[in-house]
Amino acid sequence: MIVYSLSGPSGTGKSTSALVFAHKIGVEAIIDDGLLIVNGVKVAGLSAKFEKNTITAVRRAIFTDDAHCEEVKKALHTYKVQSILLIGTSDKMTKTIARQLELGPIEKYYYVEDVRSQKEIAKARFIRQTQGKHVMPIPYRQVEQNFFKRLVQKGKEIFSSKREKIGETTIVRPDFQQEYIEIGKHVYVQLLTYCCAKQEIVHKVEQVQFLLGEQAQTTITLQLKLPIDYSLPDRLYALQENVQAEFYQHFGYELDAIHLHIKSVMLKRKF
Repeated sequence: MIVYSLSGPSGTGKSTSALVFAHKIGVEAIIDDGLLIVNGVKVAGLSAKFEKNTITAVRRAIFTDDAHCEEVKKALHTYKVQSILLIGTSDKMTKTIARQLELGPIEKYYYVEDVRSQKEIAKARFIRQTQGKHVMPIPYRQVEQNFFKRLVQKGKEIFSSKREKIGETTIVRPDFQQEYIEIGKHVYVQLLTYCCAKQEIVHKVEQVQFLLGEQAQTTITLQLKLPIDYSLPDRLYALQENVQAEFYQHFGYELDAIHLHIKSVMLKRKF
């Protein structure tokens, strides 16, 4: 069996990228948080995200429970897995998983920075810290029913570059994820409104829409002052840069898109 490792700190988006990355390097199976996933479908194991605290979650993820370990080892044989990607928070963790499951040595080590941009990593960390959300790279229908007592949402369908469906994700909030502060949408809207309103060319901020999902983006509708005796594109680009800088300063990650709609202009009069 060919064994690969993908590691990085918690909350950096490894599980989010795992299906696409595994498909890209030609790997059929994934071990993630105690689950064995083959071709995008869970076939064995119990997720560490069902555990009550971080200690038992780590033990589950590294297969210290004999029955759990044997179940996954048996499934690896049943499904004749020839290549596998082990996901963990460090090389030490993926080495432990390989040893517990008797997979043999790890052939190549990858890191979250190899599969995600710094911008994506920063946004993933922000969502983990402020919403407590985790991603499971398995379909919604495969999440055990007792998990419905907690937050659980459909994630997204994952496609290859050739538009072939290779899996799905599910978003959950485990019991052990208790340290998070959820930021209300109005906070983002107020900051974006303030950033725009203080710009010299802006007469009024009419509307601000904000979306934080796969893409973090805002659509802002403005009235501008007259006279427009300047390069309008240049000033609007500068406004976008100011909004981006202040957003990053407050939240620690960048917006993916800032859409400006100029609804009307307002004549600035002196009496």
